[in-house]
Amino acid sequence: MNRINKKGTSWLRVSLLISLSLLGFSCSAQDQAEARRPNILIVLADDLGYSDLGCYGGEIETPVLDSLAAEGLRYSNFYNDGRCWPSRASLMTGYYAQQVAMDPVYGHDWPQWTRLLPHYLGARGYQNYLSGKWHLHHGPNQKEHSGFDRSYRLADHDRFFNPKGHFLDDVQLPAVDLSEGYYATVEIADRAISFLQEHSDYYPEDPFMLYLAFTAPHFPLHALPEDMARYDGKYDEGWDVLQERRHQRATKLGLTQGKAAVRRPEITASWSVSEERLRTELHPGEIGRAVAWDSLTAEQKRFQADKMEAHAAMVDRMDRELGRVLEQLELMGERDDTIVIFLSDNGATAEQMIRGDETAFGANPGTAESFLALGPGWSTAANSPLSLHKHWTHEGGIASPLIVNWPAGIRAAGEIRSEPTHIVDIVPTALDLADAFADDDWDGMAAPEFPGRSLVESFASEPDWEDRALFFSHSGSRGLRLGDWKAVMRRNNDQIWELYHIAEDRGETNDLAKARPELLDRLVAIWEAKHKEYKEDGLRGRDPDAEVVRIHKNW
Repeated sequence: MNRINKKGTSWLRVSLLISLSLLGFSCSAQDQAEARRPNILIVLADDLGYSDLGCYGGEIETPVLDSLAAEGLRYSNFYNDGRCWPSRASLMTGYYAQQVAMDPVYGHDWPQWTRLLPHYLGARGYQNYLSGKWHLHHGPNQKEHSGFDRSYRLADHDRFFNPKGHFLDDVQLPAVDLSEGYYATVEIADRAISFLQEHSDYYPEDPFMLYLAFTAPHFPLHALPEDMARYDGKYDEGWDVLQERRHQRATKLGLTQGKAAVRRPEITASWSVSEERLRTELHPGEIGRAVAWDSLTAEQKRFQADKMEAHAAMVDRMDRELGRVLEQLELMGERDDTIVIFLSDNGATAEQMIRGDETAFGANPGTAESFLALGPGWSTAANSPLSLHKHWTHEGGIASPLIVNWPAGIRAAGEIRSEPTHIVDIVPTALDLADAFADDDWDGMAAPEFPGRSLVESFASEPDWEDRALFFSHSGSRGLRLGDWKAVMRRNNDQIWELYHIAEDRGETNDLAKARPELLDRLVAIWEAKHKEYKEDGLRGRDPDAEVVRIHKNW
């Protein structure tokens, strides 16, 4: 049952009433709930690998996020929708992307019954702000469609140094020249800080929700020179060594079980360009497949190591800029009453494309003249110990870090939650925190119950949601997780379902489909039923034969 889909008492309100009662307070239940509604800071990374952060087994310097994890919670089995816009649709609506016609994309609008998180929170007195990547229908500030009060939207995902498309409150800003010293990760933080300062000046009594949507470390690999310098020579030993080291650290931290995934040189993204084009149009050291590191030439190793240095620098800078936003909250006296929810839209990417401005042949990784992607070798290491990459529904594509930190509300510092959770849980969690509820209908149409659950129950202890099935579907790849088991199908693989005991084999190395056919059939049947239900939700009120919108290349 969806605990917050009807009017009533939330998990948060129950816990607050108990705590206040024990402390001897006699104020009314309404006053108690109103007084304790936290600010909500949702921080979304873009194409972050499962083990990129230090607190998830990585070697990249991420002290801010590591500190949030040490003082809060890490979720080891948190999932997303496997790609940018489907995950963002789920994050803002609380529904699977298929339910809101965002995977595939039907038409240029939401289903009529859809509303976004700011609609719920705005009705409870929250001010709502966005800074960063949007990648969804309409503009963030359109009240009837999105509901944000202020926004800085970076629509150009190909240029970290000189974007051509960016908007303040849905009004396009001038294109940025390379001489201006702009860097997207810094600018996104700057805009967020300005919104918070404005909030402190004009709405000091109101809670806020800030959606801080970084584009890092999404391709192209554009990094500040001083950030890259911190990682000079760090990756000279290659992706095979890095994958195993991260696997060992993640296992020691208690975040994963079993063997690391096998590197898969035979699997590439169908839209990636050929090896010949990579080497003749980008750089002679570019590689399109996850081959063994020791098979590379010295030139290839040097170039590839530089690429990973750029990726690490982008993650490092994101961590630093988040730190500045948190410092602003401290200055406002709001840090203790702000819950920080950090996640990624999908895993690291293996795709190799020629995008953005025409790349200067031989340009160094990280510079504005280069337009490079991480590639499958480093993506395998960045997602270690998980299998495959962004776009796929194997663990490397759909699993990401989730860190939740709330000084005034979470006492279980440094603990790990292993119960499977999903990005559709974020909206129910935010509504629970805000003591909000979802009406039975919106814009004249009944809305489905949320498929997700509030994570507030997990703040104090591990929940028991063994009966819960998590659904995955993207571009031909499919998956379903039920308890400790997962069925998964890879696109272009002859409709072959695989079966893994994820609780002991997070790397998906031992396919048990032939050994447990009855269990596999059961999971596939659940997937098919949910697929039918969610597609019907997405088409409700639409022409069922509506043309699927061709996704813009930046999506």
